[in-house]
Order: sequence, then structure tokens, then C-alpha cells
Amino acid sequence: MGFYNTTILPVVLDLACGSKPIDKQRQKIIPQARGEVVEIGIGSGLNLPHYDASKVTRVTGIDPDDAIWEKAAERATACDFPVERLGLSGETLPLDDASADTVVVTYALCTIPDPVAALREMGRILRPGGEILFTEHGRAPDLGVARWQQRIDPIWKRLAGGCHTGRDIPALFDQAGLKLARLEEMYIPGPKVLSYNYWGAAIRSSE
Repeated sequence: MGFYNTTILPVVLDLACGSKPIDKQRQKIIPQARGEVVEIGIGSGLNLPHYDASKVTRVTGIDPDDAIWEKAAERATACDFPVERLGLSGETLPLDDASADTVVVTYALCTIPDPVAALREMGRILRPGGEILFTEHGRAPDLGVARWQQRIDPIWKRLAGGCHTGRDIPALFDQAGLKLARLEEMYIPGPKVLSYNYWGAAIRSSE
């Protein structure tokens, strides 16, 4: 799987995650980011063109995948704000408490090995009054679709870089001690087992 993971998969993920329906989801939340932004799972930088440069001071991207980050170079250099990347997963962030005005996570909670730990870290680095902006695919509300998500998950995660088809996104935020300030959900165009989307904003539960 070495050649597949380093050469083929980054291209496939960039194309799939850059599809029009998913790009439309990005457009709904990314322009809301402000100040010092930490983006979990920055990948190939597909969110970068959607940030409002008049509101963003800096974007620090978190992603362990060197191969897919290479595809972000052109998008990063086109930004009117600094972009840097830390090559690690989201469960342990080498960032100070309350150091981010906004945390962004899009189509990454499906892949992070311990999403609850990563969400706790997002809450830790969030400043008072800050928000975690997210859009993710996850568990469908229809029982038949949810069953198919469970069936294909073992195969799908091997083919799609560790992506899980049906994680319960609202439950993950709750388990991490975060409060959903805004939440919307629906199917977007695409196969139903992969297209039920959740998006909105979360805050620390103490606020």
C-alpha cells in the first residue's frame, strides 16, 4: 500500500474533497474564521481560498501527511496571510492553552484515530469567546443507510486513508466536553453512505 498511499491516494483525496458539493460546505463556514486560526487536518489546503483575508491573522495547519501537504504549496503561497504547517496528528498539539481565536476542522474527524482526544485539544487551545468551526460527514439518521455505513467501513477506511464512514459527529463533541452553538445537518449530493453532513460551530462548555 506504500505507493498507493503516497502517490495515488493524495490525488484521489484532493479531487474527492474538492468536489462541488463539498466545496459548497466549506464556503458555508470557512469565511467565519477570524484572528489566529488553527486548522486541524489541513490536508492539501482546500480551505485556504475560502478564508477572509481581512479577518484572518495567520493559519497554522495541522496534518501528519507529507505527501498530501505537497499539493497545498500553491494554495498556501496565494494567501494574503501567513500559512504554516505542523506535521502531526491532532490528538496532541504543541500549542499553548488559549492560543487560537478560531479552530477549523473539515472532513478530518472521520480520519483522526482518536477524534475525542483531538476535540479536547481543540477546546484547550481555544481562547474565551472563540469557536471551533466544522463541517464533517458522519452517521446517517436513516437506519438502512447507517447499517450500510457499518458494513463498508472496514474496507472503506483501508482505501480512503483511514476515513470512517459513520462516526456520530455531535456525540464526539459532547464526549469532548464541547457545546454545539450552531448545528445543521443534511445529505449533500453523493452516495448516501458518505454524504450525510454536519456543520456549524462549537464552543467550550463552560462559556
